[in-house]
Amino acid sequence: MVVENTLILPDTDAGVHHASELLRSGHLVALPTETVYGLAGDARNDAAVAAIYEAKGRPSFNPLIVHLPSVEAAHRYVVWNEMAEALAHAFWPGPMTLVLPLKEGHGLSPLVTAGLETVAIRLPAHDLARKVLTVSECPLAAPSANPSGKISPTTAGHVMAGLNGRIAAILDGGPCPVGVESTIIGVYDGTPRLLRPGGLSMEDAEGALGRPLAGAGAGITAPGQLVSHYAPGAKVRLNATTREGDELLLGFGEMDCDLNLSETGDVTEAATNLFPALHTLDALAPHGIAVAPIPNHGLGLAINDRLNRAAAPRD
Repeated sequence: MVVENTLILPDTDAGVHHASELLRSGHLVALPTETVYGLAGDARNDAAVAAIYEAKGRPSFNPLIVHLPSVEAAHRYVVWNEMAEALAHAFWPGPMTLVLPLKEGHGLSPLVTAGLETVAIRLPAHDLARKVLTVSECPLAAPSANPSGKISPTTAGHVMAGLNGRIAAILDGGPCPVGVESTIIGVYDGTPRLLRPGGLSMEDAEGALGRPLAGAGAGITAPGQLVSHYAPGAKVRLNATTREGDELLLGFGEMDCDLNLSETGDVTEAATNLFPALHTLDALAPHGIAVAPIPNHGLGLAINDRLNRAAAPRD
């Protein structure tokens, strides 16, 4: 889909109502969440969901997350269970997505689930996203608002750089505070599974459940599981302590580097800064980005997941 001009809508009631009208009419609107900007379309509308895949260049086998305003709304679309209740009570609204079995007569577009019998759902915590969900009265399919496989957007400017002319509008809510996508947990087969690390730490999720999370298993069961994903144009080299050749060095902790995710070694701060830093260095470093080691605990698990996919061999 090509549009003449992608509109920038302000963080006002008028902006929210304009975005909601566009969504009800089947158009696509990028909007902020606490994690990253999402590219939203009515999850019940086949044409709108197809347009999301088209605008992003996203493979059709990669399912989407449906954003909802409340747990009560979630009950319309999925078969609820005790694990979902415990996690939702502890962490919704917030940076956690649950994958649950689809409810009969759910009414969602089959394109949302990419043919699976489960669906990923989330209650975002960002005020603007929640206002749009309430005013539009649409369940919103909303993957990250960037070309598929590229660095995720945490500002309206990032969205405009990647999708200008492909979507109707961007609702500008400023920078996203968490900075990495939601943690995805599967609760569809009696065993809670970590399908993608993200803005909620695995340790916190396991604490709420009172049991460990199992691995994802084989195949694509949720968004964000492609081997090469979240990638800048420049080649990425991991676990680096020095530059090689013309690389720029993305640091962590006290070190000599070109840009630092967190000088104090705080993984939460580093998660917030990850995608903006990659956007900045990618514009300056066509010969490569070297990234310092990141501890693999708390949100460091999500950071390393994104970095490993960014550094993976590309087709």
